[in-house]
Amino acid sequence: MNDMPHADNAEADTNGFTPEPVDKRRVVVLISGNGSNLQALIDAQRHDELGGEIVAVISNRGDAYGLVRAKEAGIDAVVLPHQEYDDREAYDRALIKVIDRHAPDLIVLAGFMRILTPMFVHRYAGRVLNIHPSLLPAYQGLHTHQRALDDGVAEHGASVHFVTEELDGGPVVMQAVVKVGENQSLETLVEKVQAREHLIYPIAARWFLEGRLRLGAEGALFDNMPLPPTGLRMSHEDAAEELDEDIDA
Repeated sequence: MNDMPHADNAEADTNGFTPEPVDKRRVVVLISGNGSNLQALIDAQRHDELGGEIVAVISNRGDAYGLVRAKEAGIDAVVLPHQEYDDREAYDRALIKVIDRHAPDLIVLAGFMRILTPMFVHRYAGRVLNIHPSLLPAYQGLHTHQRALDDGVAEHGASVHFVTEELDGGPVVMQAVVKVGENQSLETLVEKVQAREHLIYPIAARWFLEGRLRLGAEGALFDNMPLPPTGLRMSHEDAAEELDEDIDA
């Protein structure tokens, strides 16, 4: 994966003039719970591997531990309880106002357990990413891991996709595969899929923030080339190597 050049890496010219650094791209993260994917994004930012700056974390639940993660990282943490609004549209209108105050280039859903209204999706079309714990289009919706085990699949995994009006149906950007053993436990499968989520979500966010990834009229584009329906897929072996897992475990 080639890094794009940054203005702050430019050398001073012969007149001693150094260009001003380009403003960092801005990210808002929406959460509802623990925020482990948020933490993966924070860690990537801390190591200058995100390609931007998380400027706010917004939760619809005041007890979400992800808010603690945000505060510990010095990120603006906002609670916007959905119970205080009459319906989804009223809530999303309020959410839009909060988001717009932070002027994000990218909105990242990291365990945000709300179905977004068409109004919200249209406003931020092409600027919202979500991660889903399955190899989409398989197992849209909830309880993906148990459903995969019940079906006896050989492969499971995680997918990053653009958000559209179709629930878990937007164009896939990237996937990471985990092989499912014959005696695979639910707990182990959940752990392995989450590790892959934490691996690929910061990568996809960085690609977007660097301008390499975008949503075109016909689907997701990477370096201006159309992506296949599965996006860029990381094999079980490659993911296991990145995560220092036992490939055969």
